[in-house]
Amino acid sequence: MGFRLKSSSGVYAALRVLVAVTAIAAIGVAARSIAGLQPPEDLLVEPQAPAIELLYVRPLMPIESGRNDSNPVWSPSGVLIALERSRGDKKEIVVARPDGTVVHTIYYQLSESSTKPKFFFPGVVEDISYNAGITWSRAGDRLVFMSNGGTGNYDLYLRALDGKTTRLTDHKEKDGHAHWSPGADQLVFVSGRSGEGDIYLLDVTTRAVTRLTWGAKPHLYPQWSPDGRKIVMIHGSNENHDIYLIEDVRKPVETLKALTTWTHDDLRPVWSPDGKKIAFYSNYNPAGDPKVWAILVIAADGSDPTQGDGLAAKVVATDVVPDVERGPAWMPDSNSIVYVRNDLQEYNPIYVADLARKSNLALKTDTKMNHDIASSADGVIAFRAQVDQWDQIFLTKMRD
Repeated sequence: MGFRLKSSSGVYAALRVLVAVTAIAAIGVAARSIAGLQPPEDLLVEPQAPAIELLYVRPLMPIESGRNDSNPVWSPSGVLIALERSRGDKKEIVVARPDGTVVHTIYYQLSESSTKPKFFFPGVVEDISYNAGITWSRAGDRLVFMSNGGTGNYDLYLRALDGKTTRLTDHKEKDGHAHWSPGADQLVFVSGRSGEGDIYLLDVTTRAVTRLTWGAKPHLYPQWSPDGRKIVMIHGSNENHDIYLIEDVRKPVETLKALTTWTHDDLRPVWSPDGKKIAFYSNYNPAGDPKVWAILVIAADGSDPTQGDGLAAKVVATDVVPDVERGPAWMPDSNSIVYVRNDLQEYNPIYVADLARKSNLALKTDTKMNHDIASSADGVIAFRAQVDQWDQIFLTKMRD
């Protein structure tokens, strides 16, 4: 049995990698009672305020038709950026410098007649290979990705910048959602080997695998805390996922606790760079519309309310386009989050939520159908935008 996460059409586009890993259709939600819940009164959205001026907005690479680039992931230092590139049904991983110079192109699959790995250059073979789900090592000299090996099952692979690729997992069930520890050569990942979808710990050096979660409902999207000691994730059913925290990875069962416990769907938690806060998507809203999403920010120590008005007051942005593959995009100062606003008339503009000022202002990128936002350690924002029906990666930076 494989683990699954169903969904409505509201976020199906944001679940491309999750679909491939777990045969997931999309995130299903139902209308829920919200009696007594109100949004924070001091949340300020300023549609009439001037957009934030930027130092620059430019494509990472020359605009090209016939390809779709998505899901940029910065290395910890910001020296390199990896992205997923689709050409028809094939997907490869491109590693580049911020000036657009390509360092590596990863296109990996197994040969049909052998279980030994075999490498192909893009366009040489017709077999479909899916390579995605990128996470960088703490030193930025290696990355782990998920691949189906063309005709194989989805497993985790390690790519060194010297060009060597090593298979890390080899199981009949799907492995994915990997995240590299900032404190050690360890990965947390999701596997269907338990029958539902649970979190596992992988030692990159020894390949030893340790199970961290148990339960009848899936645990998904694990992410290490910045100090490498805790793990946040989601846990629940198709209609209701909550945010959960393992406070001590050495005692995963004893220290597992719920950070949210209401009836709304909470997805893709991400730590702030300073480790003090956790941001996540929720379809909580006063109208009770399960297709309308917000960003909430709670204390990482679990001191905030897990439901009701107290949790509703933690909304920092409303009517957002959720990026379930990466989660809310924190800026380096741990005080602001960049996100895409759900406004088709304005072609889904990019906004920044300032947690201190409790304001939401647009970034003047002049790009359309934005998505997949990621910030580097020095505040360079990478994002996907559409140009003549093709998805391209752009870079921008706010003025100080």
